[in-house]
Amino acid sequence: MRKMLFVFLALVMNPSQGREANNFPDLPPQDMVLKVMSEYPGVMAARSGIDLEEANQRHLNAGPYEYSVRLMSQHRSVREPSQGFREWEVDLERPIRLPNKAAIDRELGTHGVEQASLAHGDALHEAGRSLLSLWFAWYREHFTAEQWQGQIGTLKQQLDNAHKRVRAGDAAKLDAMLSEAALAQAEAQWQQARMREQIASTNITQRFRGITLPSNPALAPPKPLSTSAEYWRERILMHNHELGLARGETKRWRLNASRSQADRLPDPTLGLRFVSDRDGAERVVGVNVQIPLPGSGRAAMAEGVEAQANMASSREAAVLRKLEAEAMNSYATATSSYASWKTMRSVQEAMQGNADLMGRAYALGEAGLTEVLMARRQALDASLSATLAQIDAAEARYRLMLDGHELWPIDQDEGGSELDKGDAKH
Repeated sequence: MRKMLFVFLALVMNPSQGREANNFPDLPPQDMVLKVMSEYPGVMAARSGIDLEEANQRHLNAGPYEYSVRLMSQHRSVREPSQGFREWEVDLERPIRLPNKAAIDRELGTHGVEQASLAHGDALHEAGRSLLSLWFAWYREHFTAEQWQGQIGTLKQQLDNAHKRVRAGDAAKLDAMLSEAALAQAEAQWQQARMREQIASTNITQRFRGITLPSNPALAPPKPLSTSAEYWRERILMHNHELGLARGETKRWRLNASRSQADRLPDPTLGLRFVSDRDGAERVVGVNVQIPLPGSGRAAMAEGVEAQANMASSREAAVLRKLEAEAMNSYATATSSYASWKTMRSVQEAMQGNADLMGRAYALGEAGLTEVLMARRQALDASLSATLAQIDAAEARYRLMLDGHELWPIDQDEGGSELDKGDAKH
């Protein structure tokens, strides 16, 4: 309930974030993402893990003990006077779990379900990371192929200009040959880029069934981060499932340690006894109590579990340090990627202007073809670098938003899981 209130207050205080979390021009639609995530095998396996822990919770609540019945029938023979008697005995027994142990078991069961829910959220988060990575891998190859295709058109025009100058006697045939070679090289690069694009397309559509790639994908200008590194650090650590699972593991071993300490006092076994002797002439009803005598093994077991709890605590501290570093690195990557894109965009504009100027100069006979081709290639390299920097900046920002749970509502701790609305079990 408090988590839902936190999300509500966050949206009220920053409504633009709530609107932005719906759809993004350079990402797949949110509805498509939610559907794909709900059907992702890793997420479905994690959802089954919740079913497993709920069953284990019921088992822990019920306890490990059951009733046992022992039946005995016998015939007694007496010599003097010679007689025979039918006799029977029934024993009903059950170990009794002490109240403090039952309370710990119930807490362990509840905690197991919580851990399974965290694992489900972690599976969703990791699937989201994979989707982002594959989506932008396809973006890179698509726009690289598009850049080479544009270069082919430019080089064809350059080849026409070379042929015109050759026919007019203003240029040697070597110019036409160089133009044809540059065009063939560009076409080969375009074919390779198309092949890589197809591979990237297959990777994402096969791993995430239901994702439809746009025919004309948008390349939206990246946005700068408007919040501080500390804000993102707190957001990421607040919602991080790996940290939650590590903390939960420490808690689980602490509970197990408490359970092992409680087990140093064995559970008693209570029983009822019904006896019929001498054909029912004698009837006995009794109560028996059996108490195991604890040995050194129980103490050693408790010490071992305590050591496991200390190990889990140390692993939790290591996970926290790692995630703090990753959060800072993600923020630094997002900010530096945006700055790099702005720089590369300026370089692209300058190089493109130079290439256009050299092209006009060649058409007027004021520049050689070698200088023109070099200027074209430099402009293409700058354009490719700017495009890839733009994609890198967008991916870095979205990755940061995903880790901070501000991208897609694909998690169980974000106002109730959108993915589970169609699943009555969860």
